[in-house]
Amino acid sequence: MTQDIGQTTLRRITGKLMPLFCLMYLIAYIDRQNVSYAKLQMADALGMSEAVYGLGASLFFIGYFLFEAPANLVLAKVGARVWFTRIMFTWGLITVALGFTSSPAMFYVLRFLLGAAEAGFFPGVLYVLTLWYPQSHRGRMIGAFMIASAAANAVGALIGGALLDMDGLLGLAGWQWVFVATGIPAVLLAPWVLWKLPDGPETAPWLAAPQKAWISRTLQDEADAAPDAGHGSAWRAMLDRRVLMLAVMYVGFPLAAYGLSYWLPTVVKGFGVSNTVNGMLNVIPWILVGIALWLLPRHAARVGHSAWHIAGPALVGAACLVLSVIVPGAVAKFALLCIAAPAIFAAQPVFWSLPPTFLRGAGAAAGIAAINSIGNLGGFVAQTVVPAIKQATGSDILPMLFPAACLTVAAGLVFVVLPRLTPGKVRA
Repeated sequence: MTQDIGQTTLRRITGKLMPLFCLMYLIAYIDRQNVSYAKLQMADALGMSEAVYGLGASLFFIGYFLFEAPANLVLAKVGARVWFTRIMFTWGLITVALGFTSSPAMFYVLRFLLGAAEAGFFPGVLYVLTLWYPQSHRGRMIGAFMIASAAANAVGALIGGALLDMDGLLGLAGWQWVFVATGIPAVLLAPWVLWKLPDGPETAPWLAAPQKAWISRTLQDEADAAPDAGHGSAWRAMLDRRVLMLAVMYVGFPLAAYGLSYWLPTVVKGFGVSNTVNGMLNVIPWILVGIALWLLPRHAARVGHSAWHIAGPALVGAACLVLSVIVPGAVAKFALLCIAAPAIFAAQPVFWSLPPTFLRGAGAAAGIAAINSIGNLGGFVAQTVVPAIKQATGSDILPMLFPAACLTVAAGLVFVVLPRLTPGKVRA
């Protein structure tokens, strides 16, 4: 009877909660990645070099880094409904404003503000999932949630090229359409989030009393069974040695992911295709990312999480990035990048199931935010160093060697860090 209630409850939660979270993340990720398509026209239009544009794009991650942990602590106090509504509304307005950028300085300021506005969304969802799902289900739910990022890259690839080809319509340049058309959906979705998203199971009108009781009891039993982390405050949780180790390990993953996704449209443009065809070709790797995000977390849940569920895909991704530099021919290079993309992303749901094994409550909100904010500095590095390598070498492919090296280091750190987490949770 208890098992039936549990299965019914989790299916109900997934059906009501995950589609909304995935839609929000899809819009967020499009707003985060549109800068890679706008670059194809915007840099020349505003007279920005590769390095100058890359710095502006990367300032998003500085705003994200500075405001992410405070944002997650506010979330823990005011609840997901109000805080996610605020996040979506402000990031949508700033994205639209990017479409009217008139100088490099304005571009820098708006990209920084976009990072500050969005800070807290991704780690906030990871924290909120700990309020709804038992540990055994979180990896799969994080994988399902992250599929939205793959869908966003695919959708962004399709519409990014098409929007660039709207150059001149209604007096706007193509790069302006990229920002305006991708920012408006976030503004429009914000009231829907305020109306439909509950703060937690106890306020969900679509859960019956026995279902709420089952969730509360199950999560409390897990908390009682876990060893006391000894965090007297949320800020102490952020300084936990395990949190810092996970953050350092995680840096290589967003660095490689953003290095690839930021640079892929430029690489494909070098094949001599139009903007629209560029976008269509860029859909392929993100479809493969979505498949990998669905399959790997389920395999890990079925056989038991191991270090190789994180390190294995990372090493495959690094190898493919290196090979994409070496092998001749545009088709072979693109094929290797299509393998690298799912390998880079696939391990992340398993990774994000680790912090809740030793973090609870406000400590979980702060610790997850700290890991993500430090890790996402890899995005700043990627969008600064990768264009600088391009500018220094003149190559569209050589910049891939840097994220490959960082991803290899991250894979090696997996075997150092995981044994120092809660014993017995993840096998080496």
